[in-house]
Order: sequence, then C-alpha cells, then structure tokens
Amino acid sequence: MRRIILLGIAMLLLALQITDLVAQNAKKKTPPPFNWVNPPRMLPPGVQHGVFKSPSMKQDVGYCIYLPPSYEKDTDRRYPVVYYLHGGRPGSEAKSIGLANYFQRYMTNSEAPDMIYVFVNGGPVSHYNLADRENAMGENVFVYELIPFIDKTYRTIADRKGRGLEGFSQGGRGTTRIMFKHPNLFCSAAPGGSGYETEKRISEENGRESENLVFAPGDNTWDLARNYAESKEPPLRIMLHVGTEGFNYNNNLEYMKFLESLRIPFERIIVAGAPHSAQKIYDKRGLELVQFHAESFRRSGALPAQ
Repeated sequence: MRRIILLGIAMLLLALQITDLVAQNAKKKTPPPFNWVNPPRMLPPGVQHGVFKSPSMKQDVGYCIYLPPSYEKDTDRRYPVVYYLHGGRPGSEAKSIGLANYFQRYMTNSEAPDMIYVFVNGGPVSHYNLADRENAMGENVFVYELIPFIDKTYRTIADRKGRGLEGFSQGGRGTTRIMFKHPNLFCSAAPGGSGYETEKRISEENGRESENLVFAPGDNTWDLARNYAESKEPPLRIMLHVGTEGFNYNNNLEYMKFLESLRIPFERIIVAGAPHSAQKIYDKRGLELVQFHAESFRRSGALPAQ
C-alpha cells in the first residue's frame, strides 16, 4: 500500500512539472516573421508611416517619422533629425514609436526645441549587415539608403551637424557600432542599454555571436571604438544611458571604463531603479536625452544658441 501511495505522489509531482513546463513554453512568444514594411495599427501624435524603394533590394522599406509641431506651419524652416534604432530582433519600424509621445510633450511644452525623429527598420538581424543572407544588410539600408531618402523628402539639415543617432538594447548596440563607423554622418549619439558583453564576445571570437550567427570580423562595438580612438575625428558627442536594474547594467559600466581607457569622451545617464526598458528610462530621464541632442545641434550650429 505504501509503495502505491508513493508511486501516486511521484506521478502527481511529475504531472505538475509537465504542466508547469507546458505553461512556461506557452508564455514564450514566437518571434514574428520579419517584414521590411510594418504599418502600425495606431500612430502617436505627430507620427507618420512611410515607405521608400530600396535601390539595393528593389523592394519597399518602411519607416516611421515624427514631425514636430511647427513642421507644417513653418514651411521655410529646416530641422535637425535624430534616427532612433529599435531594440529586439527582427526589425520593425513600428517597435519604438511610443517614444514619440515624449517628444510631442517636450516640444509642445517648449521643454525642447523642435526636431525630427525617424524610427528605423533595422532589418532581419536588427542594425547588422549579414552578407550571407538575402536582403539582410540592415545597416547599409539605413546608412546608405534611408538617410539620403529622408534628406530628399523632408526639410532636414542634411549634414552631420544636423544628425543625431539613438537606440536601446539591440538598437544601442547598433548605435554604438554605427556612430564609431560613420562619425562623418552624425554629431550626436546616445546608445542605451546596449549588450556590450555580447559585442565583446563577438570581438573575441572573430565575429561569431552564436553557431548560426557570424558577422564580419571587427564589426563590433569594441573593435570599432579602438579604431575611432586612433583619431577621434570627426568628434562625436556621446551619451551612454542605462538603468541600474537592467540586465546590461554591469556590462555598460565595463564599457564606460573601456571608453575611458581609450580616452574617448562621453557623458552618462544612469537611471536608478530603471529596468531594461527605454520607456522606463524616458519616464524618468527622457527629457535629458532629448536635450542632449539639442545641445549637440546648438554646438554644431544646426540650432541657434540659447
């Protein structure tokens, strides 16, 4: 009888474990299929969705753009623009558009000058080039195709003095790589919550992030920073930001020490109590990030001095 009872208890525990495992697997979200065009169901105030034809891929690519309150009225005015790189994989131009609610509030209330923000589709591997996959050159599509299209289509200040770059998580990694690779395109950059530990492993393993994901050797935030440090030209204003409760907090601190060792100037925003979330960081310190870009544009001459 005792054996039967023990066997029954064991079977019950096993059943509970299986049920728990099934529930955990059910909670795991299957990544959505990648698309180069992703029209949002709802758009925040001031945001529009658009597409352009990619010359390299011969297909449409989506983007979202925030136009500031004065854009439609002041038709002779040109504006500085900040390109925002979303987190996560795969890419979608709709991923981070909720941040436009902050931009709208800051600019409507005259807490920040009017600027354009563009939300980028980072491609299948989010802001990386992956030459061995078809139509997976996300960085090149952004740098060589989207930026020129935006400059031709909207009233931007079409020069590095009027361009900024920002992103979070995967987008922070992308921002860091691109700002060091293309400092001739941007005067201001604000990478946030970046996975610098992964980028360091890519550096140390000759481009390998995983068994199925290998990038070009040297195309990572550590090697590109070393390259930039050799000349530090043209000079970048850099603002790293991270939350103390985010899982990339410690490796961001390590990367800050690395930049200091290279004597690359940067500023930092460390948000106490904030998790790995651009929105939570914007809740507490978002205005400082927008004002950071504004000050970069003032120093470059793209915005008038206060």
